[in-house]
Amino acid sequence: MSEKKIRVLIVDDSALIRGVMTELISEDPGIEVVGTAPDPYIARDKIKSLNPDVLTLDVEMPKMDGLTFLQKVMAGRPMPVIMVSSLTESGCDTTLRALEFGAVDFITKPKIDVQHGLEELAETITSKIRAAAAATVRKRTPTPVSQDRVREMATYSSMIKTTDTIIAIGASTGGTEALKELLEVLPPSVPPIVITQHMPERFTKTFANRLNDVCQIGVKEAEEGDSVLPGQALLAPGNYHMELRRSGARYQVTLNQNPPVNRHRPSVDAMFHSVARYAGSNSLGVILTGMGNDGAAGMLEMKNAGAYNLAQDEASCVVFGMPKEAIKAGGVDKIYSLSDLPAAMLTYLKTVS
Repeated sequence: MSEKKIRVLIVDDSALIRGVMTELISEDPGIEVVGTAPDPYIARDKIKSLNPDVLTLDVEMPKMDGLTFLQKVMAGRPMPVIMVSSLTESGCDTTLRALEFGAVDFITKPKIDVQHGLEELAETITSKIRAAAAATVRKRTPTPVSQDRVREMATYSSMIKTTDTIIAIGASTGGTEALKELLEVLPPSVPPIVITQHMPERFTKTFANRLNDVCQIGVKEAEEGDSVLPGQALLAPGNYHMELRRSGARYQVTLNQNPPVNRHRPSVDAMFHSVARYAGSNSLGVILTGMGNDGAAGMLEMKNAGAYNLAQDEASCVVFGMPKEAIKAGGVDKIYSLSDLPAAMLTYLKTVS
């Protein structure tokens, strides 16, 4: 029996983009574009009649913007939605808000005037559609972090002293919201954090700024030579690998544009391998929701170097691919739900203080 095809509905006001997206997606024999819609009102009717498995949704449309329509979809018929975004500052910000409201992932709008690279773009889009079709979709409404939760985490951190521990976190699909939930309750006393989240350039700076606004710790997009400091998280910039280095008694990060690793730049493995080499047993690894296997080999190397590693559990992941592969490879010490990970991290840090 042949594999059931993933049914996709494309919503975009540009007929040209609808055509390009249809052509790129249709290259995958396991995915079928069952329809297109130029605006959310037509899309609403086609969702009812065509019953798609995945929706691709343009961020900026006339009549009703993509964010408003997404909220209506998630309230009435929650389903996997991939946002299609421009690389503008406003497009980045709106896309991150869409992820808060329940979109599974996003892609950047195809450049119609660029002929090369379409094969790679098709592979990116279809892989994201496949991940979205298998994702756990939950209704989400952004809510402020509970102050009781913040105080609870502060009690866990009361015994943490200055250490050489480095916390290294990797994430992909679903990771923007997972990272927000994880980081916003961590206290200012937390050791230095380095993060790789699969995300294109421009988006990472907007994302880091949004995290910085809601977290007690500082969060910034990493720059070449940044020192790794307690109470601060450095986020790998889009299109650059971020690696840890040691300079005397201090840690810093270095950026490079070496070839993609596991098809990603930034790559979680690139960061984890460097943490294993330069921090070794003075590191705590965390792998969160995401598709694929990026991070599995690096996390195993971290463990072999003496690190303690945690993974997000399947029930709380949007996509369990990356944690699953890291667990299968043998690099994970403990598995926790996303809500329990901050306390697990702080409890471990007490033992090494």
